[in-house]
Amino acid sequence: MTKTLIVVFSDPSHGSEEALGRLLNAMFLTLELKEKQQHVELLFQGTGTRWPAEIVKPAHPAHALFQAIADKVAGICGGCADVFGAAKGAESTGIAMIREKAIPGTSGIADLSRYLDEGYRLVTF
Repeated sequence: MTKTLIVVFSDPSHGSEEALGRLLNAMFLTLELKEKQQHVELLFQGTGTRWPAEIVKPAHPAHALFQAIADKVAGICGGCADVFGAAKGAESTGIAMIREKAIPGTSGIADLSRYLDEGYRLVTF
């Protein structure tokens, strides 16, 4: 069975429709693969680590979709959240902070190469 990792890099702080569109497309694809009972995981990386604190809010337009795929969220890149000032908000969501690969100057990041080694296809938004 094909395994897919969907990575959200888009930045909500720009307030653009494009950033929201990228997030929604990432979550739509996650939902589609989930409904097909395929192995899929969603990861927030880079400036995308700012999204979780927004989409857990019930008034956010992506909240309902997020709730539908919450069980497919692999986590939030911890070192990325630190670098981009999103750690406090990200930690408040209860989503796992991933710090599996040591990188100088960070508290550790999500190791995308691990997913490739495990045969995942990566899709980025």
